[in-house]
Amino acid sequence: MKYFYCKYQNIIETALLLLILMGGCMWKYQEYRIQQAQQGIAEKILRFHVRANSSSSEDQALKLKVRDAVGSYMQQVLDGVDNMTECRQKVQEHLPEVIQTARQTVLKEGYSYPVTAQIETVGFPQKTYGDYTFPAGDYQALNVIIGSGKGKNWWCVMYPNMCFHGTVYEVVDEEAQKSLKQVLSEDEYDAVLKSGQYRVRFKYLDFLNRFLKE
Repeated sequence: MKYFYCKYQNIIETALLLLILMGGCMWKYQEYRIQQAQQGIAEKILRFHVRANSSSSEDQALKLKVRDAVGSYMQQVLDGVDNMTECRQKVQEHLPEVIQTARQTVLKEGYSYPVTAQIETVGFPQKTYGDYTFPAGDYQALNVIIGSGKGKNWWCVMYPNMCFHGTVYEVVDEEAQKSLKQVLSEDEYDAVLKSGQYRVRFKYLDFLNRFLKE
């Protein structure tokens, strides 16, 4: 009886090991696809990034005030913009107004922090908006920095507009979905829809791997 138990245990462990290896290969392939897609996505979207002076509750509240003020202003500026080139141009042209809007907000809230804003390359972690998960990587962004910029930051996708809808932020409505699908290739759009799912699957495979080692 002990012989048969050990035999079947070995078969089960071998089957699980093969499952993990196959899943790992699939995961690596999907990771490669997502990384390739991320580079294409980064060329077609512009993100909005606000860095707080610090992570204190006061500075974090100020960050959101600046976000609201700059976001409201840029929503008007970018109304009707339907391509990345025009979006970048509009943002670049209005950088002085963006900085002025942010500084006025900081002063109004009783702070004297300096504020800078420019379009630059920023490294972002994976971020999910509703059903859409943007892969981690480098993206162009309107980067607004308050004071030292060492606090927790906030970001969204400014173009196509997944940032704001009226006074609500990070809303992925039907119009945003349509715009995103028009901007991205089929593979890039697929990666945005599925990259978060691949992460969940990998965690499941990692659990099986730990189970076998115990």
